[in-house]
Amino acid sequence: MPNQASPQASPPRALRWAVAGSVIVMIAAGGLFYYASKMAAAKRQANHDEVLVTIHPHSCEPNALSVPAGRASFRIVNRSDRAVEWEILDGVLVVEERENIAPGLSQVINANLLPGDYAITCGLLSNPRGTLHVSPTAASDAAAKAKPSMVAFVGPLSEFRVYLSTQSSALIKAVTALEHAIEADDLSKAQALYVPARAAYQRIAPAAQRLAELDNTINARADYFEKREQDPGFTGFHRIEYALFQQRTLDGLMPVAQRLIADVTTLKQQLLAQSLPPEQLVSLLVRNLNSLADVRASSGEEERYSHTDLNGFAANIFAARKVVDLLRPLLSKSAAELLPKIDSAVTALDAELNGFKIKEGYASYDSVSAEQRKQIADKAKVLADALDGIDPALGLSGL
Repeated sequence: MPNQASPQASPPRALRWAVAGSVIVMIAAGGLFYYASKMAAAKRQANHDEVLVTIHPHSCEPNALSVPAGRASFRIVNRSDRAVEWEILDGVLVVEERENIAPGLSQVINANLLPGDYAITCGLLSNPRGTLHVSPTAASDAAAKAKPSMVAFVGPLSEFRVYLSTQSSALIKAVTALEHAIEADDLSKAQALYVPARAAYQRIAPAAQRLAELDNTINARADYFEKREQDPGFTGFHRIEYALFQQRTLDGLMPVAQRLIADVTTLKQQLLAQSLPPEQLVSLLVRNLNSLADVRASSGEEERYSHTDLNGFAANIFAARKVVDLLRPLLSKSAAELLPKIDSAVTALDAELNGFKIKEGYASYDSVSAEQRKQIADKAKVLADALDGIDPALGLSGL
């Protein structure tokens, strides 16, 4: 009899354990829900000053904005059917931008804005532009009066101008060689020469991307045109890339190549004609690296037909190294503790890319796994954050 009682007692005990386990799971789920709710509420509270802008297929809402000078956050919601970009322009110069905002999603742009009137782009390059008025504040007036002496920055800015001149000349030479291969109807040679020409552009891309109209003719992807690859406005590097690596034909490509030579020649002229405030010397690098971290590394959209993205990433690091070296004497005096952090971040990203080096340059980006792309993105973000500490260290923040 005692042996018969034991089997009868087991099911109730198991049931009690099951009920207890369910209660624990429910309590844990409730705790997680409460935590998530509090985090969401905190995030909403932190972002209550965000300016909401919605991109529709052919317009933005609103398309006329007004904010006080200083730090401003814009949440850009994409309600169109394709990836788009949103930019703040000061004349022909890009102040801030966000690329490749996916359909149905949103991204935040943080900008430090001086008083004045700006233009804003909205999705497709053919869409009407909007306006952004930035009104002065007591803080912006005080910051303008507290600007540090510019004498210390004359040397680095002059040297960067020499860098832009040298690299722009190399770009013109590389694009001319590419055009000659297209003229000779040599597809394989043109494909090979596309890579160094593209890398030459990426070595000056952080500065070139300030010139909105010219950068769009040289560097805009097909998504930013209404008819994509078939749009007559789609020119520049990516139009040539599409023909060479996707269509695998040189038919009709000569006019595109000739225009690209004209555009990169004009680019050199405009880069040397535009003054570069010292506070923008680093910020343009930070913007470029954040784009690499947030968009280009994960998506592979920058070189979607040729998959030569790694060559461009390496060229971006080349530009970052140059600027850091130009500012190294100033940083050694006022922020020596920042330099090891920056140098370590540069070395880490460089080492990550070196793992993909092959005899011809770098591996095709479609062979890079999602986890490896994330590693590249993470290291680019670390470098961007490290560089972002330079302006405050040199007294240039808030300008």
